Amino acid sequence: MNPTQKLTAALMRLGPAILPFADAATVELPLGRLLRLALFQVTVGMAAVLLIGTLNRVMIVELGVPAWIVAMMLALPLIFAPLRALVGFRSDTHRSVLGWRRVPYIWFGTLLQFGGLAIMPFALLILSGDTTGPLWVGDLAAALAFLLVGAGLHTTQTVGLALATDLAPAHARPKVVALLCAALLFGMMASAVLFGLFLAHFSAVRLIQVIQGAALVTIILNGFALWKQEPRDPNRTRTAPQRDFRASWRAYAGQGTARRRLVAIGLGTAGFSMQDILLEPYGGQILHLSVAATTALTALLAAGGGLGLLVAARWLGRGGDPFRVSGVGVGIGILAFSAVVFAAPLASADLFAAGVSLIGLGGGLFAHGTLTASMNRAGPEDTGLALGAWGAVQATAAGLSIAASGLVRDVGGAIAQSGVLGEGMNEPAIGYLIVYHIEIALLFAALLALGPLVREDARTEDRDRIANGLAGRTA
Repeated sequence: MNPTQKLTAALMRLGPAILPFADAATVELPLGRLLRLALFQVTVGMAAVLLIGTLNRVMIVELGVPAWIVAMMLALPLIFAPLRALVGFRSDTHRSVLGWRRVPYIWFGTLLQFGGLAIMPFALLILSGDTTGPLWVGDLAAALAFLLVGAGLHTTQTVGLALATDLAPAHARPKVVALLCAALLFGMMASAVLFGLFLAHFSAVRLIQVIQGAALVTIILNGFALWKQEPRDPNRTRTAPQRDFRASWRAYAGQGTARRRLVAIGLGTAGFSMQDILLEPYGGQILHLSVAATTALTALLAAGGGLGLLVAARWLGRGGDPFRVSGVGVGIGILAFSAVVFAAPLASADLFAAGVSLIGLGGGLFAHGTLTASMNRAGPEDTGLALGAWGAVQATAAGLSIAASGLVRDVGGAIAQSGVLGEGMNEPAIGYLIVYHIEIALLFAALLALGPLVREDARTEDRDRIANGLAGRTA
């Protein structure tokens, strides 16, 4: 072996060690192709940050839009979350002359995102009152923009995950899931930083440039992600039998533990999501942390999430049970929220930071485990339906819990400070602590839902080992 070959072999051995997801690549799905496919998650993360983070602040502070209108606009994309199962089912059964099932849905989802982002800045400017025309035009246009982005985001992510499941062999799916989740985190973190830099000196023109730039990046990255990914098979789509969604859903939901799995996903997601808009205010108002310190919480949360994805990928790659991984994530989440709760009476910023990191770690394990379990239980003809069901429950639970958290904090805090609960409960932290205790209760409920799933998986593995042993002796 010459020196060049030795160097190449050394680099190939070093790759998986320094690149956490390099070993997700397979012969069927090489690393370059896999990284390209993951770009659709980057654009989903970018859209999520733009809607929930950047525009949330810009609409209220810079544009002076009433908070209740902002809340309604941000809630509109949730309308399409329950439809993800239907979208996934349609991509399973789509008939195309070109022989594609997934590509048309991802592309049209991308066009919906692009269209919503293209008209959004002008709609927001009219919504803010910067117009000589009727104000209802701004309301209608902004609602349409948010609806288009929401529909496109949910369609693209649902069918993109289904395409990844189609392309990846079963043994590589845990690592592929980790890579896709990491791409989502990267898209959220990178876009948050860039949006903050571009809008540091706010103006209406700069807002238009940033949002329409995001639209352009979305269509370019998603187009690049789709290029030569799904193999064309005209015979499959021409001869595919027509199936009814209701019948298919009844068959899927009637599979043993399917309903319990969806209940566990909803409870766990809600338990991890209620804190999304409260951690930074809690750190600033209750623990008196600086703006820089509370901003760093986002990095801690993301770092914990990334570590959770890596741990889950390695655990599942060695044959681990995805429900057990999810259960460990829920257990870590309970400890994390307990640390956050005790940070207030102890006035400990370090304990709070540790709790935030553990929330990310537990959330990463839970999300990876439940998504992998959904992939593993999807048959070749109902992949889109199974992943659509996971996405519908996950997105709906996250959205509703985030919306409820602000209401619970305000109402709970007002009741506590009114003196109804007694003098000892008349503290500014009570509203936050009520939310965190609800999250702990939801996570305990998720553990109860996951328990039978772990036992069922163990029984299935025992039956498979017995069957394989009998087959081997017979042979």
